[in-house]
Amino acid sequence: MFIILLRLTKDNGHMAEHHFPAHKAWLTQGFEEGVFDLAGRLTDVGGAILARNTTRADIEARIAKDPFVVYGVAQPEILEMSPSVASDAMTHLIPEDAR
Repeated sequence: MFIILLRLTKDNGHMAEHHFPAHKAWLTQGFEEGVFDLAGRLTDVGGAILARNTTRADIEARIAKDPFVVYGVAQPEILEMSPSVASDAMTHLIPEDAR
C-alpha cells in the first residue's frame, strides 16, 4: 500500500486550479483501474492519495503522469506502508497474509 503526498510547490502551486480538471481525470482513471482507494485535499498543503494493488515502480510511473506533477504544481512524496491493524470498516485494506 502506498500513501502519496502531493505538496503544492511555491513556484507553481497557484496553477492548481488551472490544472485541476486534468488532475481529476487522472485520479478517476486510477480509481477505475482499482489502484486508488482514497484521495483528498490536505488543507493548505496539497493532497494525498491512498493506493494499493500496485508495485512501487508502477506507482512511480503513474504519479509521473499526474498533470500536477508534470506541470510542477505539486511535488510528490511516496510512502510505502504495510498495514497490519485496521478498524472493522477498513479490514479489506489489510493483506490476507498480514491478518
